[in-house]
Amino acid sequence: MAQRTLVIQLDASRAKTLQRELERSGFEFRGVPHASFSARQDGVIATMYTSGKLVVQSADPDTFCERFLGIAAAPREETREETTVGSDESGKGDYFGPLVVAAVRLEAALARELRGGPVRDSKLIDDESCLRLGAALRAKLPHAIARLDPPAYNAEHARVKNLNPMLAKLHGVVIKQLASPGMLVVVDQFGPERLVAHEVEGTDVRLVQRPRGEEILAVAAASVIAREQFLRGLQELSEQWGLDLCKGAGDPTDRAARKFVAVHGFDKLGNVAKLHFRTTQKIGGSR
Repeated sequence: MAQRTLVIQLDASRAKTLQRELERSGFEFRGVPHASFSARQDGVIATMYTSGKLVVQSADPDTFCERFLGIAAAPREETREETTVGSDESGKGDYFGPLVVAAVRLEAALARELRGGPVRDSKLIDDESCLRLGAALRAKLPHAIARLDPPAYNAEHARVKNLNPMLAKLHGVVIKQLASPGMLVVVDQFGPERLVAHEVEGTDVRLVQRPRGEEILAVAAASVIAREQFLRGLQELSEQWGLDLCKGAGDPTDRAARKFVAVHGFDKLGNVAKLHFRTTQKIGGSR
């Protein structure tokens, strides 16, 4: 079901009462920049910003308002769709090919146009459709792409020894290209929230990080573009090195890696693969 965003102005007393009610109802709380609190439960995210604005994201925010604020139906002037920047990544679980992070800025009018169409989590779309849809979205939507090809990826991973800070940095790069102060930014959560928050520090965006972020249309669009760019990068490497390089990790990938090493040598593997994967040790041990 499509997500809606509801924005309501609350005074400090009412915000405190709401916080206590959410605590009693078992909502999970977390820190969010420029917010008094942010609480989540069962697909609902309610964030109370220090500006006095409560932002509720849910498939049915009116039910939340009725339950916790005593508003039978959200007043029309308080309900609005807003410009949202969504950010997602592709390639982090793939041995071959680049790591790609993409973001899109989705205006309310375009969101209404896209809603109910083919845009959804890229993991639910076959490769051929993803390539077509990603190209169409790039032609239609403001977007930004950050891509680490294997040589740059391997150098950075050797330096930081951890994928999450690398991802956070790339998310920060694309978000800063698209988001303006006060804009809602939604990231498909992949690790500790402090990492992306640090990378966008000083931008004054309203940052939301959530699991299954692709349920938000802007994040779904970003996931399609990220996957499309990953697939194109993998195809480029396959053509450059004259071998079919597999997606993912596992037995087919191991076989492709052995074939690559047999043709080009082990020392060239870092040009096409993420070397910290176990596949590298398997191949190295079989030489």
